[in-house]
Amino acid sequence: MFRLDENIWFWTLLVIPVIILLFIGLQIWRRSVQKKFADANLLKRLSPNQSLFKSVLKVVVLCSAFACLSIALVNPKIGTKLETVRSEGVDIVFAVDVSKSMLAEDIAPNRLEKSKQLVTQIVNNLVSDRVGIIAYAGKAFPQLPITTDYASAKMFLQNMNTDMLSSQGTAISEAIQLSKTYYDNEDQTNRVLVIISDGEDHDGEAMSVAEEAAEQGIKILTVGVGDVKGGPIPIKRNGVVLSYKKDNSGETVITRLNETTLKDIASEANGVYINGSNTAEVVKAIKAELDKMDKQEFESKQIADFKDQFQWFLGLGILLLFIDIFFLERKTAWLKKLNLFNETYI
Repeated sequence: MFRLDENIWFWTLLVIPVIILLFIGLQIWRRSVQKKFADANLLKRLSPNQSLFKSVLKVVVLCSAFACLSIALVNPKIGTKLETVRSEGVDIVFAVDVSKSMLAEDIAPNRLEKSKQLVTQIVNNLVSDRVGIIAYAGKAFPQLPITTDYASAKMFLQNMNTDMLSSQGTAISEAIQLSKTYYDNEDQTNRVLVIISDGEDHDGEAMSVAEEAAEQGIKILTVGVGDVKGGPIPIKRNGVVLSYKKDNSGETVITRLNETTLKDIASEANGVYINGSNTAEVVKAIKAELDKMDKQEFESKQIADFKDQFQWFLGLGILLLFIDIFFLERKTAWLKKLNLFNETYI
């Protein structure tokens, strides 16, 4: 497994296109000056050892040296040992609403992006808990199974959008039902489902399903994103608002945060409702709820003992720089004898 320590040093790779552009510019300038001095045939007679191939090869070697030095600065590491880590924590499943109503911009930048921010910050504050992600609209879809890999969780989270599910609507009950399959066994007392939504529920079965989940030991925390005053659902193309979603009578649809539904779901499953407008308050409230719960011990496989690999790239980069310094741009005698590149010498 690879790991990169300092990704910011990848910016130094921009030196390479600068070198290439300078080389091309120099060649164009040199050709224009040479044409003023003499024609091509005469130039070949006057400077028979001049080699364009050697010049190009010299630039390639120089660019390769800079690439190796840049990678050395990034400091790639290789995990050389896989070990089993025992830890204690809570199993947390995040159910994120990806219905079209989550595009409403009554909370900046919009409800869905705010939901992603909330989950990301919650995950950032976890230590040894396991997390899973569900996306739901008219149907629920497993996005990420229970894992301790927080980096993967955040990556999958960022890829979520309102077009990932063709079935539109908001069926919170579907998300609750699916979450039951995420946990290892029915004896767990540390199972948490965090529903992040604007509270719209189109199937009306969320209360009964939440009650069933509570009977199975699943605690449901609900986080409401949006404004109770509501807002229209924008239809965009390339980031530009073209119009707003309308109903069958041609009126602009106004979608509102339904806190009542979310509070009732949380109440049915021994949880709490949290307004999602303040990220810090959401993280604090959820952390407080998790601290009250029993922790379960579980095992996970993790890559440990990462070893630095920068020295290989540093050594190769320095070697290439030395080669470039002593690399002549003119044709050499041994190259003429070998004639590796089928060049015609005058």
